[in-house]
Amino acid sequence: MPRLLADIGGTHARFALAAADGALTASMVLPCADHPTFESAIRHYLAAQESPAVRDAAIAIANPVDGDAIRMTNHHWAFSIEATRRALGFDTLLLLNDFTALALALPLLDARELLPIGGGARRPDMTIGLVGPGTGLGVSGLVRCGPRWQALASEGGHTSFAPVDDREAAILTVVRRDFPHVSSERLISGPGLVLIHDALRVLQGLPKQPITPATIAAAAQSADCAICVETAEAFSGMLGSFAGSLALTLGAFGGIYLGGGVIAGLGSAFDRDFFRSRFEAKGRFAGYLARIATVQITAVNPALRGVAAALADHLNDDRRRG
Repeated sequence: MPRLLADIGGTHARFALAAADGALTASMVLPCADHPTFESAIRHYLAAQESPAVRDAAIAIANPVDGDAIRMTNHHWAFSIEATRRALGFDTLLLLNDFTALALALPLLDARELLPIGGGARRPDMTIGLVGPGTGLGVSGLVRCGPRWQALASEGGHTSFAPVDDREAAILTVVRRDFPHVSSERLISGPGLVLIHDALRVLQGLPKQPITPATIAAAAQSADCAICVETAEAFSGMLGSFAGSLALTLGAFGGIYLGGGVIAGLGSAFDRDFFRSRFEAKGRFAGYLARIATVQITAVNPALRGVAAALADHLNDDRRRG
């Protein structure tokens, strides 16, 4: 002890230390763009801490983790896990997908860290679904396996976007001019807010304009921009449809949990009623989905709890094998 924990997204790297009693300390958020490499970001964080040398570390990262080589989808960092472990002098460097880590944290959250959206009820020990729009669109799930939960490593955000109404079909037509394959992540994410906004302007005969997701969110909340309001509404419906499809795919009677930073950033502009109506709008299975709860995660840096749990299990398994 202590153990190093991190949650690396396409925009921010969140770090903390886990003490012997499990408490998380020394939290720090670093912009990924400020550091040329993954290793340099870790060194920067550790240099700022007055603590014993770290021997074991676990990192959640917004990327598939399959083998030793990591090349981030939404950032330029690329590295070898083993070479990085040796360079930093760690005994253990465990990497897992960020939404796998967030999924592992879900059983550790209490009711005060969850905001219900719509009806339905979370059933104990039933399969759970997780989706979160941020820089990308994270997807995972939890399946009960005896006394333990098994997290699903998924890249479901890269499935093809499926329009539900004429507006979404028109938006897809505009976006396909630049992206022959339009994934769900292209639209249901922070950058996706900009693509939706651009497409709506084009459909109204207006030129695209430079704008950021934060500007769209602020203008939608204040209702200063009609297209921004419509962008937030369209986004809410798209996310609802995607979440409903995930619930059907997993049979997620344990609930669908919503993470990621975009929903929080939209604030009151996130149309919860429209989200929920689109979540349930699956024809003959509307009644099935009406029984499934949807909840927004409001906890601060919850993925770090899942990272800590994954590292503890990994080290305990190593000791049992030893």
